[in-house]
Amino acid sequence: MKNKILLGILFSLAIVSFIYLYTYRGHRDISSENPDYVVSIADLEKEFSTNGSLAYAKYQDKTIELTAQVTAIDPTSKGIVLNDIVFATFKDSLPKSITSDKTLKIKGRFLGYDELLEEFKIDQCSVRP
Repeated sequence: MKNKILLGILFSLAIVSFIYLYTYRGHRDISSENPDYVVSIADLEKEFSTNGSLAYAKYQDKTIELTAQVTAIDPTSKGIVLNDIVFATFKDSLPKSITSDKTLKIKGRFLGYDELLEEFKIDQCSVRP
């Protein structure tokens, strides 16, 4: 009887540990990942206008790399606007080297397309060399 109780407790602890570790996994470090897609903004626009649901399935929560021109800087939200259509936010702080009209290569996690503002959203960005 004691063996069954001990076995039940150990089994319960194993299940609880698995659930906890599955739920509270470590966060992704986008800056150290290789990009899943190296894509241009024109290609993104084309894919989303052709078949938005297929494009969402392809890019959602994936690491992408873009090369584009900075058209606006928002230091309060740690974000920049690229080619007037991509809003990219940085994880920690806005790099000092970013200036308007500068062409940058950035890598970040693709969040989606905001139909109301007609812009793509990317977060956890980092500047690539």
